[in-house]
Amino acid sequence: MPAALAVAFLLVPLAGVLAGTPWTGLPERLTRPAVLEALALSLAVSGWALLLSLVLGVPLAWLLARVRFPGRNLVRVLVMLPMVLPPTVAGVALLEGYGRRGLLGGRLEAWTGLTLPFSTAGAVVAAAFVSLPFLVISLEGALSGLHPRYEETAASLGAPPLRVFATVTVPMVAPGLLAGAALCWARALGEFGATITFAGNLPGTTQTLPLQVYLLLQDDPEGATAVSLLLLAIATAVLIALRGRWLTGRRPAVSAPAGADPSAPPPGAAGGGTRAPADGGAEAGPDGGTRSAWEPTPIPGPEPSPGPAPEPPPPAAPDGGPALTAEVTGATRVSLGVPAGTTVAVVGPNGAGKTTLLRALLGLTPRARAEQLFLGDRDVSALPPHRRGIAWVPQDGALFPHLPALANTAYGARAQGVGRADARREAQRWLDRLGVGGLAHRRPGELSGGQAQRVALARALAARPRLLLLDEPLAALDQTTRAAVRHTLRTHLAGFPGVCLIVTHDPVEAVSLAGRVLVLEEGRAVQYAAPPEVSRHPRSPWVARMLGRNAWPGTTAAADGAGAAGVLHLDGGGRLVAADPLPPAGSRVLAVVGPEAVSLHTRRPSGSPRNVWRGTVREIGAQGGRLRVLIDAEPDVVAEITPQAAADLALGEGSPVWVGVKATEVTFVTL
Repeated sequence: MPAALAVAFLLVPLAGVLAGTPWTGLPERLTRPAVLEALALSLAVSGWALLLSLVLGVPLAWLLARVRFPGRNLVRVLVMLPMVLPPTVAGVALLEGYGRRGLLGGRLEAWTGLTLPFSTAGAVVAAAFVSLPFLVISLEGALSGLHPRYEETAASLGAPPLRVFATVTVPMVAPGLLAGAALCWARALGEFGATITFAGNLPGTTQTLPLQVYLLLQDDPEGATAVSLLLLAIATAVLIALRGRWLTGRRPAVSAPAGADPSAPPPGAAGGGTRAPADGGAEAGPDGGTRSAWEPTPIPGPEPSPGPAPEPPPPAAPDGGPALTAEVTGATRVSLGVPAGTTVAVVGPNGAGKTTLLRALLGLTPRARAEQLFLGDRDVSALPPHRRGIAWVPQDGALFPHLPALANTAYGARAQGVGRADARREAQRWLDRLGVGGLAHRRPGELSGGQAQRVALARALAARPRLLLLDEPLAALDQTTRAAVRHTLRTHLAGFPGVCLIVTHDPVEAVSLAGRVLVLEEGRAVQYAAPPEVSRHPRSPWVARMLGRNAWPGTTAAADGAGAAGVLHLDGGGRLVAADPLPPAGSRVLAVVGPEAVSLHTRRPSGSPRNVWRGTVREIGAQGGRLRVLIDAEPDVVAEITPQAAADLALGEGSPVWVGVKATEVTFVTL
């Protein structure tokens, strides 16, 4: 009911204009010379005021939305002030600022010969003064809602700032920009108080249509109503047309065929590939010959799902790619030396600094920076992001929603000066290589998650970067799609001649995609080794648990029992007896035990286990054909047993158990 009253409150005055309009003589009243002259002047003044507002307001809105600086809130208050000032007060303020005796008016007249008060230019200034806030506030809101990753991704593809603004920022905030421009123009068209105070009411010079209405009210009220109807119709028509076209209109998404998996790759998707040892530069072809690993692998048909068998070794990238040498300081402190053609998986817990590392290499964060950043023999640490030759694929791909897949993929080449036709041909080749060439005409909103990730990867590779950064590229995909996209990604990373860093939380991705693994914790590197080494000897409790193992940090002590080589006092309580010699007493050590090496008992075991303690079953879950049992104890333990063993032990959540671990099953890693 209050909402209905609000609508009625706004509608009654407008309905009154319609009811009071002299419809029979309306054409004659609206075509009088004075009215037509005032209408032409109003359109000219409001148009110039809109142009002035765009020139000044767009940069101001961007500054308020994108840059943090002292006094930003004060500037925002200053922007909004004309909206709440009485119009006559705004006119007085303009006189005191830009009048002949104002702060700037006299100097402006002396420098340029331009007198603003009581001139058409003065009417434009008055209209722009009161209408500019509508544009700035609307556009600032749109810019604040636009995630910077789109602009950052465009910069990583080689686009300089002005090109990013013109080709990415403006198209993506177009609804907010057009809405703000419409409000700004409508406010300028209807401006009265500031204009009459600052510019006067001179026919043909400053007498706009609202001022014409004011004069007609004194001698011809019906004529004033008729002109008011004209202003009302113009403003209403523009706002309705603008909102209908730009704010609510959306292109419908293309539906998948009935019964089809919307996330499945299309027929003809590129299949998997193999990697050769790092010292090779070519891979065997189907005819027994060799070809460059940078060439695509044409495997027709849908991608096979990766099976449980281990993946073949990856092929080496061809010679000539740039190596990476970097010294990153700040919130993340890492020294990197990566040979050309190597993919490095960056892993670690949340907040470890993985994304910060990537953004530091790109030059996009003040939290960390690359003091030294060499790609090959070229130092790019002092270059802006768009000149570093580093392509970035954020977690969601950040495809530009206003461009189809082909234009998205060609964006990097176009930003680097490649001709339109050549850039599109190269983009189409990359889309074909990744099995999404048939989707070149679709916009990102019409792609499935797996398809969008392929397009994002094609866009990054088509830009021919020297360093490729992938930030959890498969995290948003379901398991089936993730396996297919991982298979495709492995194929094309195999032939990438530069260095690739891929952030992941998935051990399968780390092992199958990368030749090296970088483990970060609290912004520091704790391990950098090949995947088998990390798997056998994890130097981080987080990595060991990510791999499904028990990991307990502790401090060594002297052996206190026969047959023991040493004792480890665990940080969370409890102790472990070691069968192998431990570092000197007081050393920090990580004990690693596979879950399959943990035995469970209903009574205290009396056999060979040297490490025995009591616990309570917290949770039981399926892991393939076995069960994973989480046990609350000192320390907490993960055990892996068969369903038959669980039935024999009558295990359930809350069941008391005895845990046994042989001393010979414990691996110790010095921290």
